[in-house]
Amino acid sequence: MKKLFDLTDKVAVVTGGNGGIGLGIARALAEAGARLAIIARNADKSKAAARILMDESGREPLTLMADVSRPEQVSSAIETVLKQLQGVDILFNNAGTSIRKPPQDLSPDDWHTVMDVNLTSAFLMSRAVYPAMKKAGGGKIINIGSMTSIFGAGYAAPYASSKGGIVQLGKSLALAWAADNIQVNTILPGFLETELTDRARAEIPGIYERVLARIPAGRWGQPADMAGTALWLASAASDYVTGIAVPVDGGFSSALF
Repeated sequence: MKKLFDLTDKVAVVTGGNGGIGLGIARALAEAGARLAIIARNADKSKAAARILMDESGREPLTLMADVSRPEQVSSAIETVLKQLQGVDILFNNAGTSIRKPPQDLSPDDWHTVMDVNLTSAFLMSRAVYPAMKKAGGGKIINIGSMTSIFGAGYAAPYASSKGGIVQLGKSLALAWAADNIQVNTILPGFLETELTDRARAEIPGIYERVLARIPAGRWGQPADMAGTALWLASAASDYVTGIAVPVDGGFSSALF
């Protein structure tokens, strides 16, 4: 019988894996035995993340500098992963950004910046790993959505639009690639304490308290709260699960008030 949650020697790629949710996911994958590649733009953060992962797992991750919204850089990064790690079994599309302005104040460049980093990058990365996964007989692609995949956000229209799109992209890829034994799913994190939400709390007065009042669990989440769901969707335990979007939100999306 196969070990359902064992990722020993599986190759996992995590975009934006050098901090916040991405690093929390990377730590869970490393603990389960995966060999990691982290793709991000901040070299110093990636070095710090690599030290953490090395200390905890005894394995140094492959760290690559790339803008995953750029097709040529995505292709180059995946070529390096395939050359150095001999495959890609798991992909986490986690890279993300936000620009918080009223919609009428957004420029076209603002819109495209957020959409390209959050949504186009997931398409480009998924397309890039598909041939290797198909050749290997299967794989796992997990997209990181948001509560704004469900709810609107007047202060972050591009972000909410991109995160709604990421769910539909996941469903579409799941249908297209099911016959190749590639499962594609999406995690919808609730309100977690990360650098991105720290900025939101600084820019939107009272958001922390308003959100906290609606979370049945009684607290904002931590990146480590993503670990179990991430491991499930990356492992053989979810081989018959594809095309879904799973909230990990302390009950936020189930609460009326």
